[in-house]
Amino acid sequence: MADTTLQGLTTSTLADRAYRAIRDAITTGELRPGQKVTERGLAERLSVSPTPVREAIRRLEQDGLLERTGPRTVQVATFGDVAVQDLAEVEVALRGMVARFAARRATPEQLDRLDAILDEADDLLILIKQRHQGGQQPSRHLGRLLDAMQRFNEVVESCAGNPVLVRLLDQTRVFSWPERRARLLERISHDAEFGLHRYTSHRALVRALRAGDSAAAEALVIDDARGGLGDLLAAPAAKASVASP
Repeated sequence: MADTTLQGLTTSTLADRAYRAIRDAITTGELRPGQKVTERGLAERLSVSPTPVREAIRRLEQDGLLERTGPRTVQVATFGDVAVQDLAEVEVALRGMVARFAARRATPEQLDRLDAILDEADDLLILIKQRHQGGQQPSRHLGRLLDAMQRFNEVVESCAGNPVLVRLLDQTRVFSWPERRARLLERISHDAEFGLHRYTSHRALVRALRAGDSAAAEALVIDDARGGLGDLLAAPAAKASVASP
């Protein structure tokens, strides 16, 4: 197991940070489905006592990410297709709720930032198309475009002004951002137009947020999220290695 996510924790919120570190290790594939781990082993990795790790494991069992196999031993859960689809539906619904709150609470400054990110993305998209037309690989620009879209999503979440809702969304994501990014790059490498038909919905979302139209904003995000997750779930896992954020 690589030491990319499970690193030393030294703050007073050890249980929370242990929870996030172990969860990230699971969602990025650092801890693989079916892999057995122990409280002591995780505590050593995290450079903490077993107590905060035990609490983190309890929460991860409730989340369905870990399964108890012994008094001090657990294994990473293996999700079936039905469970993954159920999780995807929860994520889609929560993302829609985030958009609904964002339409009510977004500030002019936040909306201007969303437009600025989309302006940046437009420029990158032009460069990507130019590279394709010239027979060149636009890998660097594709990565920057995906990162810009991730920043767009993060600003929308901040517009919602609801940390409880955003935390629930983080806990129910089918893919972590590194895994999602890797899968997207893998799909785009085989289909240069993959996902671009949903790109225009981002401008429509900003217009809905500016108008305070919560129903329209929610509908746009749900349609985009359902389509995006459906495409990624239908695709094989990316071959690229996934690093932790």
